[in-house]
Amino acid sequence: VDINESLHTHFGLAHTRWATHGEPSAVNSHPQRSDKNNEFVVIHNGIITNYKDLKKYLITKGYEFESETDTEVIAKLIKYLYDNRENDSVTFSTLVERVIQQLEGAFALVFKSRHYPGEAVSTRRGSPLLIGVRSEHELPTEQIHVQYNNVQEKNSHNRTDSSNAINSNEDGRAVEYYFASDASAIIEHTNKVLYMEDDDIAAVKGGELSIHRINRQAGDDPVRAIQTLQMEMQQIMKGNFEAFMQKEIFEQPESVVNTMRGRICFDTNTVVLGGLKDHLKEIKRCRRLIMIGCGTSFHAAVATRQLLEELTELPVMVELASDFLDRNTPVFRDDVCFFISQSGETADTLMALRYCKDRGALTVGITNTVGSSICRETDCGVHINAGPEIGVASTKAYTSQFVSLIMFGLMMSEDRLSLQKRRLDIINGLKMLPELIKKVLSLDEKIKTISNELYQQRSLLVMGRGYNYATCLEGALKIKEITYMHSEGILAGELKHGPLALIDKDMPVIMVIMRDGCYTKCQNALQQVTARSGRPILLCCQDDSELMKNAYRTIELPQTVDCLQGILSVIPLQLMSFHLAVLRGYDVDYPRNLAKSVTVE
Repeated sequence: VDINESLHTHFGLAHTRWATHGEPSAVNSHPQRSDKNNEFVVIHNGIITNYKDLKKYLITKGYEFESETDTEVIAKLIKYLYDNRENDSVTFSTLVERVIQQLEGAFALVFKSRHYPGEAVSTRRGSPLLIGVRSEHELPTEQIHVQYNNVQEKNSHNRTDSSNAINSNEDGRAVEYYFASDASAIIEHTNKVLYMEDDDIAAVKGGELSIHRINRQAGDDPVRAIQTLQMEMQQIMKGNFEAFMQKEIFEQPESVVNTMRGRICFDTNTVVLGGLKDHLKEIKRCRRLIMIGCGTSFHAAVATRQLLEELTELPVMVELASDFLDRNTPVFRDDVCFFISQSGETADTLMALRYCKDRGALTVGITNTVGSSICRETDCGVHINAGPEIGVASTKAYTSQFVSLIMFGLMMSEDRLSLQKRRLDIINGLKMLPELIKKVLSLDEKIKTISNELYQQRSLLVMGRGYNYATCLEGALKIKEITYMHSEGILAGELKHGPLALIDKDMPVIMVIMRDGCYTKCQNALQQVTARSGRPILLCCQDDSELMKNAYRTIELPQTVDCLQGILSVIPLQLMSFHLAVLRGYDVDYPRNLAKSVTVE
């Protein structure tokens, strides 16, 4: 293939993803086709849960399958519906509408067909999809009216009015459209985007974009607004870094400032989260906080739970979204449920959100993506403003989620006299945080040296307790994700209940021991490790010479308020996982088998 060849074509179709079904191979890659003549082709992000039933049915109708993917049934199904259409006037959009009524699961889809030249149709349910719009001239409208199929809607929305669609052909002005699952994919071309809702069908025909839905439900928004992205091109460029993940780790002094910007006034020591302001009275009346997330987002909840219990004096439950749903957990109208997700599209978290909404709880989103599903479906929320995160293993989003939840606790306790000194200490700690993060990042070379000793090991234990337990879980997850080493975050209080059996001179152990309420208890755990010939690598406070006597290696961190220490202590583990992955020769940004935005359950 000649990469430099210029093509005179009106449409390009591409997709990168790990196959959920079948190994990554040419035949399992996208687009998937309906037949050898490529009458219909489709690209798909998500998972079709009833594909086996559809496949079985289509095979009985004589359709032959060539791949192991779930996506191929979509291409075959649209051809089946085309072959059996009632007349020749059936539109491409109508076929797609019929296809998605048969599909179960999550999908973002783009279709092309030989039978409908000059047309592309796209739709979504449960997986993110946005449309970028690029024009050299000002767009005729900043919103598109949704066209409904049920008859009574046709007149009320005047569907032939040209202002309801964006048209390329008016005065010969060309418009380009981009279908993408993430804004960072199209920012180099346009900053004008339109976020699609579940079951929207967007069609581009003859240069004109229109959006259709089958029926209008009560509460449906009849328009889709074109928004202007605040993202800058350099935010998604690597710059001088080896990997996006490394860049994102080193961006944390700026990203935590962006999370706090306009929300904490350090002169008056006040905290206002605009997205929660109007619901604060209601939140304060609640009986319990439930924090729900997956992976790193779950760890951000674990990290801040203790402080939220202290500042709100409410019971705080921290839940993994998948387990929360599996247990059919009881949820009540006087609960406030937090849904934490970098992408705002995490399937399990989104299902948990719908579960809690159905039971009448107040729902709060903590996301990094404006216009995402969780962002749109929650009653209120906080946008963490960490900026685009490209690396699959989350780093700066974790620390920004952490800071956002701390700010929520500060806002909730503003009028509690007994807590004022504590609040002041935390606000001062947040003010110093960017400088302290820079100091931690300056330890990079030392961490690289320690990584050199560890990268050939099979396993790694990370241990701590209290405010530092979340650091152990998150650090171990980073090591698993990108180095493929077995690693485990262990609560130091559980050491003698089993994990101590793993300790010997050959088992690398990282221990997080800071000067906080658990300091003495952690010292006991350290004694137990060294007594079994363990060679602990310590993350500890600077000048803690007493502790260092028992350490094999030390990483000395600046000290801050106990509840913020986890932001500083996680960074060495982020850096260590990066260096271990590089030393082991792996692709840091795109670890095998994982996706950035987990849109399947």
